[in-house]
Amino acid sequence: MKLTLGFSPCPNDTFIFDALIHHKIDTKGLDFDVEYQDVETLNLKAFQGDLDITKLSYHAFAYAVEDYELLDAGSALGFGVGPMLITKDATLAEVLQAKLKSGDGLGEFDKLKVGYPGKFTTANFLLGLAFPELTNKIELVFSDIEGALLDGSIDLGLIIHENRFTYSEKGLYKVVDLGEYWENTTKFPIPLGGIVVKRSLPKDVKDTLNTILKESVEFAFANPKSGLEFIRSHAQEMSEEVMYKHIELYVNKYSVELGVEGRNAITKMFEKAQEMGFIPHSDKKLFLS
Repeated sequence: MKLTLGFSPCPNDTFIFDALIHHKIDTKGLDFDVEYQDVETLNLKAFQGDLDITKLSYHAFAYAVEDYELLDAGSALGFGVGPMLITKDATLAEVLQAKLKSGDGLGEFDKLKVGYPGKFTTANFLLGLAFPELTNKIELVFSDIEGALLDGSIDLGLIIHENRFTYSEKGLYKVVDLGEYWENTTKFPIPLGGIVVKRSLPKDVKDTLNTILKESVEFAFANPKSGLEFIRSHAQEMSEEVMYKHIELYVNKYSVELGVEGRNAITKMFEKAQEMGFIPHSDKKLFLS
């Protein structure tokens, strides 16, 4: 049986899926037509039901939950892995840090222009939790955000993925690590992205997918260099050191299996987002049962 599969070209996803799509493990009769897209494109494709299995952000999952359910393997959750709000103005960074700590609101700073990687990214959801007044946003491809800060097109940038390793080298300053903000607020790991499957697929197919995706992650951990050339081919001129820093940051025990803590973190995020009116309510179960 051939299924359509979408995930990002980022090292954490190519690391996770390498063994699966290249049949380094037994895929139990399943084969895949693969699309490589940035996460916001994958989010939008999920809203249209375009793919049988896809990576998406947890924020976007709230808008696709009627048609998709979450696999137990393949997720990106963790501590110290969240998106970051940055600026090229060190003084502005200090002012906004003080504003966040005091909880007094942004006042005259609420009109600052923010470059962000997409409406339905988990990064945007977390930004809304920390700074709900920052609504003057411009959507950019995540890899273009640092450049827009440097040329003055935006005042603040919401960065994800490998940019957290490079921003300081470019003379940019951290305002807040939104993952740390979430962790300090909830005591849970931050859910960033997960792998979902169409509810309409037969249950045995979904169960098989869950099993072989877990095996693919386990194979990658046991053979970390096995997919090196595949990972590098999609890594946008990233050095090998940065590639594996990226993988180490985003691929962990929750990628093998969510477990109770992972499921509780995702449930907490959905409850918090519904409470604040960020996402619609749904009675659908989130997790593959």
